[in-house]
Amino acid sequence: MLRVARKDILADGVVRLRLERPAGGRLPDWAPGAHIDVVLPASEGEALVRHYSLCGDRWDPDAYEIAVLREPSSRGGSRFIHDHLKVGDSLKVGTPRNNFGLWSATRYQFIAGGIGITPIMTMIAAAEKLEIDWHLLYGGRSRESMAFLDELSRYGDRVTICPQDELGLLNLDFLQEPVAGGKVYCCGPEPLLDAVAAATTNWPDSAVRFERFVPAVQPQPVRSEPFTVELAQSRTCITVGNEETVLEALSAAGVSVLSSCNEGVCGTCEVSVLGGVPDHRDSLLNDAERAKGDRMFVCVSRSVTARIVLDL
Repeated sequence: MLRVARKDILADGVVRLRLERPAGGRLPDWAPGAHIDVVLPASEGEALVRHYSLCGDRWDPDAYEIAVLREPSSRGGSRFIHDHLKVGDSLKVGTPRNNFGLWSATRYQFIAGGIGITPIMTMIAAAEKLEIDWHLLYGGRSRESMAFLDELSRYGDRVTICPQDELGLLNLDFLQEPVAGGKVYCCGPEPLLDAVAAATTNWPDSAVRFERFVPAVQPQPVRSEPFTVELAQSRTCITVGNEETVLEALSAAGVSVLSSCNEGVCGTCEVSVLGGVPDHRDSLLNDAERAKGDRMFVCVSRSVTARIVLDL
C-alpha cells in the first residue's frame, strides 16, 4: 500500500499524484515508459485495476508519480481519483512493469496526444541525460487541457506544441522519410496512433513504438474451434472453448495467472509459449515479436494450432 503524499492539478481534467510508502523508504526501481497498476474502488463497490504511466523522476527512490485524466466514460476509476481521493489516503499499487521501454537510438521523435504525454516525459529526461538528440510533437484539445507545458517550455524549439483548437490536427508529413538509427515513440488516443502508423510505413517495424490506452481492433480469431492448452510444469491439459479466453479457462481450472486490464494492453498476463503457435490478439507486440511466437498474453490471445504449450 502506498500513501497519497500530494495531489496537484496539472491541467484542465488532469491531476498528478505522488505516492509514497506510509513509513517512508525506497520503492522498486523503474525505467522510462514503465507503468504501475493501481487498485481503485468502483462505484458499485467492486475493485477496479487501472494502469498508469509513471511520469516523475525515475531517480527519486522514495515516490512514484502518475498523472490521471478525468475520463467522461469512466467506469469509476478516474472519477474516484479526481473526486474522492485525498492526500493521506492509501492505494494498493503493483510493481512497475514496462512494455514501452526506451531503446537505443541516434535520435528520438516523440509524439504525444493528450494524457499520452505522461510516459514521454520520462523518456525526454532520459534522452537529455544520455545527450541524444530528440524532438517532441505534442497535441491536445487546447492549451488548458495539456499537462506539463511549464516543464516542457525550458526545452525551447525541441518541443512543438499544437493545441487542436488553435492549429488543428498534428501534421505528420515529416515522418515520411525515416531517420537512420532513429526511433519514433508515440502515445495518445487511437486516431493519433493510427495516423502515426500510416505516416511511418517507410520506417523499420522495430523503429516505431506505440503505447495504447485501449486495445487495437483485432480481426476474427484464426481458429474457430476449441483448442487445448498444455501446462508444461504440471503436464495438465485444459480445453479452451470458443466463448472463453485462455485466462478464463486457466482460472476455472484453478491455475492462477496475474492479470490486470484483460484487454491485452498492460502486459500483466504474459506467459512463455513452449510449443504451438499463438494467435496474437494483444496491442503490445510488434510484428517481429509476434513472429517469434515465444510468448502470449492470455487475457486475449488464443491459439492457431490445436494444442499450445505454456510455461505454467
